[in-house]
Amino acid sequence: MSAEQVILLVEDNDADAELTSYAFTEARIGNPIVRARNGIEALEYLFATGRYAARDPMDIPAVVLLDLNLPKLSGIDVLRAIRNDARIRHLPVIVLTSSNDDRDRLAAYDQFANSYVQKPVDYDQFVGASHQLGLYWLVLNRPAPRRDA
Repeated sequence: MSAEQVILLVEDNDADAELTSYAFTEARIGNPIVRARNGIEALEYLFATGRYAARDPMDIPAVVLLDLNLPKLSGIDVLRAIRNDARIRHLPVIVLTSSNDDRDRLAAYDQFANSYVQKPVDYDQFVGASHQLGLYWLVLNRPAPRRDA
């Protein structure tokens, strides 16, 4: 992945979003982070509509970090929309949530989430988890080839 590809962080909680951004900085992950505060905003970014209509829809994020409990449209619904669109169907989506509920995990994997990570409550654990996520998804992982459609 090139350093220019953004990480789309879909998180409604300001404190969690700030912590995630800071943890990625501490883990030396240089990709810019774009934040969507709800499910609708996430889809507007991904499909280049609404406030993101001027964005190039072929400029696909490196990875999506997706909270499940979002206002306006749930994380599961966002994931479903991603998987139903041929252009971004293979986009890596990491569910990053505080939920440890088996139903939430099953729902995420039923919609083909690439990974389900429960947010650690301890800051040092969170920085460590962020480093591992960045290393794997932004450096080691080989994404699906780009689909021009």
